[in-house]
Amino acid sequence: MQVAIVLFTRDLRVHDNPALAAAVESAETVLPLFVLDDGIGATRYGAAANRSAFLHESLADLDASLRRLGGALDVRRGDVVDETVRAARAVGAATVFASADVSPYATERQRRLAAEVDLRLADGNFVVPAGEVAPTGNDHYQVFSPYHRAWSQVPWGAPVRTPAAISLPAGVEPGPGPDFGPSAMPSGGETAGSERAGAWLRVHLDDYGSGGHDAIAADGTSRLSPYLHFGCVSPRALAVRARELGGDAFTRQLCWRDFYAQILAARPRTQVEDLRPRGDRWLDDPEGLAAWKEGMTGFPLVDAGMRQLREEGWMHNRARMVAASFLVKDLGIDWREGARHFFDLLLDGDVAQNIGNWQWVAGTGVDTRPNRIYNPTAQLRKLDPDGAYVRRYVPELADVPARDIAEPGLLAPSYPRPIVDHAQAVAAFRQRRGPGSLDR
Repeated sequence: MQVAIVLFTRDLRVHDNPALAAAVESAETVLPLFVLDDGIGATRYGAAANRSAFLHESLADLDASLRRLGGALDVRRGDVVDETVRAARAVGAATVFASADVSPYATERQRRLAAEVDLRLADGNFVVPAGEVAPTGNDHYQVFSPYHRAWSQVPWGAPVRTPAAISLPAGVEPGPGPDFGPSAMPSGGETAGSERAGAWLRVHLDDYGSGGHDAIAADGTSRLSPYLHFGCVSPRALAVRARELGGDAFTRQLCWRDFYAQILAARPRTQVEDLRPRGDRWLDDPEGLAAWKEGMTGFPLVDAGMRQLREEGWMHNRARMVAASFLVKDLGIDWREGARHFFDLLLDGDVAQNIGNWQWVAGTGVDTRPNRIYNPTAQLRKLDPDGAYVRRYVPELADVPARDIAEPGLLAPSYPRPIVDHAQAVAAFRQRRGPGSLDR
């Protein structure tokens, strides 16, 4: 074919990008396109300022990479399907290449686009695409361990090479690259993501499997989730490299990402409905919800995590679980309220991961012990025994000795008293949900 479009969505990279590689191989000229989607803000979980800033930096970096190959990124704003069709008509392209995705919004976008153009989807957003492995008698897994076993046995293949050159369609003259202004968040883009991935794999991968990812003050996690969400880093290339280095614990986390994606692909209503309904009667507590969002619950680990989220657009995974458990099982507030707030602030606000993790904590998802409750004080002693993480994000406690940080009743006068009694909250949750609750 003579002209094609490669539509970037959540694959903002030139390395190991099957859609880009297929477009360049199939067509004489290629128009790289990205559409800033006005429809995202209208969805149930709207676009976040943090994530938008990260996206803008990622687009600028992608444009720079494409220009080094002879191309340039055409950035438009509006409805993705309408703008893509408009661009295709302008350059005489009948075929659009794109990476397949799994969210209800993305799949509807793919359906609409396929009705207008010759849409060719490539698998570039996951290590193992949704639906590639399935249990006997079902189209998806709902238990992680058997999925992980099947996932580990699938050949991942080698990363796709970066195209040697890109030729733009006749009449397309690259203008100035996109400039969205500075951002206070971590630098987005393939360049920053590749540098971070390489450095982290060299320095921290060995410690990750021996408990380094649980030490929240040491911050031993990769922080690659935003780069994976936007596809600045290839999940397949990352998994292949980690496996080569013996990072089984880390590749297991990438498997969780694919696991939740295949659930959302098969059960799209789980974006708003319980995967496994428990008959919960959620409480209406606007004051408790507001205190939780602001990091003013009087439980130091919960508050530190919530303040980190607001400041950095990110939160350590262990802190996420404790903070989420507190909202759902101490305050009795609907997990959807928490999912909405996290999605609004997280740089890595991925629908499948966010929903999957929140339903796991709520006990309405894939957790095999749905009634477990995280004790925020016991978890503080376990995860942050020296209080370093708490002091970093809760300045009111900067001068409080570590032995006192774990005792809500012995804290600084400027810090709020606990808004609930944990033991009473556990008892109330057990009464609402039923017996078998596990307080951790």
